[in-house]
Amino acid sequence: MFLHCLGVAAGGGFPQWNCACAGCRKARAKPEVASTHAGLAVSGDGERWFLLNSTPDVHHQIAADPSLHPGPGIRTTPVAGVLLTDAEFDHTIGLLMLREESTLTVYGTYPVLEALTLWFPVRELVSDYADFSWSLIEIGKPLDLDDRLRVTAFLTGSKAPRYMGRSRLRGPSTEWEVGFRLEDKMTGGIAVYAPTLPRWDDRFAEQVASADCVFVDGTFWTDDEMSCQGAGSRTGRSMGHMPVSGEDGSARALAALPAKRKIYTHINNTNPILDEDSKERRWLTDLGIEVGRAGLEVEL
Repeated sequence: MFLHCLGVAAGGGFPQWNCACAGCRKARAKPEVASTHAGLAVSGDGERWFLLNSTPDVHHQIAADPSLHPGPGIRTTPVAGVLLTDAEFDHTIGLLMLREESTLTVYGTYPVLEALTLWFPVRELVSDYADFSWSLIEIGKPLDLDDRLRVTAFLTGSKAPRYMGRSRLRGPSTEWEVGFRLEDKMTGGIAVYAPTLPRWDDRFAEQVASADCVFVDGTFWTDDEMSCQGAGSRTGRSMGHMPVSGEDGSARALAALPAKRKIYTHINNTNPILDEDSKERRWLTDLGIEVGRAGLEVEL
């Protein structure tokens, strides 16, 4: 199994267009430290690829990764489908960018596919431009994407996108946020991708216990990061993201895993771990934890 990191920034990107925090100022001054939105490409054979989420930067991300380049036919592409972890803008807007007469399968849970039908109507918007198939993915039910690659969705959180509001929610659905457990049936390699994680509970611990590689939510360093920097008033947990640091943060649990690779993704522009010279980054390195970057590749 081949895993290609396409970007690691949370919603807004890095730098964020309207943010003047220290990290964004540095990313403008040194474009080489900037990042596109969080996304991953996975393949069982290195020929047929699936995107985990489709970001607003997806066309740039595909252009930057030779494995995803079209060919040999003028309109043939190795990108076979998109697996959605949720219905957030930063994970779905890219579907509109993939519309040019593409033939793709888009996988999502029932509420995610419903949101993209009724409230952020991507399905209707692309229907005259591309031949997308929309496929329901069921929690806990393994799905073979091809002869080699198997994926199983598991719940991570139940927070619906903000554009849904209270009036648009239909019943007590909890299947708004999922992670994916990816298995290479030939090598036995296992990877987990969970860009949104409100809590590290027993259910999540079970998913990552036997994984060889874990990509996990690194949105905020502290729960009050936004307010401390004057970038907003909401806490990380209220937005569905547990903090990296602290006794109850994700870093200590991540460091304790036996996985060979432990990688943070979906990192907010205010998070100091984006700075390679920060003490927070050095602390993670000492724990054996990586901060993802576009171009990072893992083979299992």
